[in-house]
Amino acid sequence: MESLLVANRGEIAVRIIRTAREMGIRTIAVYSEIDRGALHTVLADESWNIGGAAAADSYLNADRILEVAAEAAAEAIHPGYGFLAENADFAAAVTAAGLIWVGPPAGAIATMGDKIESRLAADAAGVAGVPGPTEAATGPEEIIAFASDHGYPLALKASHGGGGKGMRIVRSDDEVADALEAAGREALAYFGRPEVYIERYLERPRHIEAQVIFDTHGNGFFLGERDCSSQRRHQKLIEESPAAGVSEDLRGAIGEAALSVGEACGYVNAGTVEFLLDPDGDFFFLEMNTRLQVEHPVTEMVTGLDLVRLQLEVANGAELALWDVPMNGHAIEMRINAEDPGLGFQPSPGRITEYREPGGFGVRVDSSVEAGSTISPYYDNLAAKLVVWAPPRELAIDKALRAVDDFEIKGIPTTLAAHRRLLDHELFRNGEHYTTFVEDLVDFADVAADGGPALPEDEATTFRQATVEVGGRRY
Repeated sequence: MESLLVANRGEIAVRIIRTAREMGIRTIAVYSEIDRGALHTVLADESWNIGGAAAADSYLNADRILEVAAEAAAEAIHPGYGFLAENADFAAAVTAAGLIWVGPPAGAIATMGDKIESRLAADAAGVAGVPGPTEAATGPEEIIAFASDHGYPLALKASHGGGGKGMRIVRSDDEVADALEAAGREALAYFGRPEVYIERYLERPRHIEAQVIFDTHGNGFFLGERDCSSQRRHQKLIEESPAAGVSEDLRGAIGEAALSVGEACGYVNAGTVEFLLDPDGDFFFLEMNTRLQVEHPVTEMVTGLDLVRLQLEVANGAELALWDVPMNGHAIEMRINAEDPGLGFQPSPGRITEYREPGGFGVRVDSSVEAGSTISPYYDNLAAKLVVWAPPRELAIDKALRAVDDFEIKGIPTTLAAHRRLLDHELFRNGEHYTTFVEDLVDFADVAADGGPALPEDEATTFRQATVEVGGRRY
């Protein structure tokens, strides 16, 4: 592999381009009209315009991206995360065009992208999911019948989506019909398919995910777990590795289960298998993300491995030898989003007027913005990822608080103030947090928007609910 097209934007495009350049690979950036001059276009060896600001006209325009790959003589495509990263049709089209796809086979993406098929694959591998049928719900009567045997609460989830979209929690028979209708409607809007499945809703679980990587020589490796339990509306805020309180025996069991799931779907390259861990120490398969995760830096910090480099090596046919990778110290990642915590995390796109990153030993910032940059309403509102490392966890939390205080972003509200509150929360400090603890126990109403004003609510709501349709799929 001598040339690589990065089919993405923002900090992940910057991240991939930097590693590829270290490996002597010619890098090709793509950009929408609104991203002209963005950092990823500056760092790449060459950059190509692929369309207008709307994602459907640019970063979701698979045909145009493949045209550029041919015109630029690219040998490989790395999709990053988001946009087309988990689109099985795009992966197949890349391969059919004779290019190297830096990711898993299209078949594995398709299997794990269907929540019911992924559960069946996990079952076949001997990895238990949260109790529930492996077929889409046919109506309220079926759900009520399941509840009579297994009890409430139940979770209704979109069969072809994730991220909390198309999901409803029901706690009684009276709630079922409305929740099923709402979940199906939202699933159709976001993912183009209305199917919804049922599973038991675990109270106070932790969200634990396992980083795995498989090469093309039949080798699979577990690179430790991450705790992603600090969430709001199923959107991750803070991630860390290793997970607090996870014993070596439990870690080994999680890793073995994750590798079994990957093997069951013929996985190749880097991926993440996600589990729910209940208070009794039992874990259940949730889903598999067939791409590089936003939170991959915490794994890199504790293992000393460059996951993007490993991805490129696997795509290039290398055989990996990662049999005994130690986990050293503790890493925490905070997503710095352009959102106003005091207004319900309302999206707040706009222009950054002042920007200063924190530094010091064990501090890393993955970003593509600077003073004068604009967080656009057309794309995800992630401005930066702040990652810290220290041994042990207590010192990592203290370092995270210091780094948050050192981080200056003005012109837009951000989640920096929310992170100050979460990092110092007693449950988080004690490693006793769970997936809904932010919503259950943390109040952000008095958090000042120290970065700047937010958008009017009607504009922010429009941004949050916007969808586009590409090739029959909705985004």
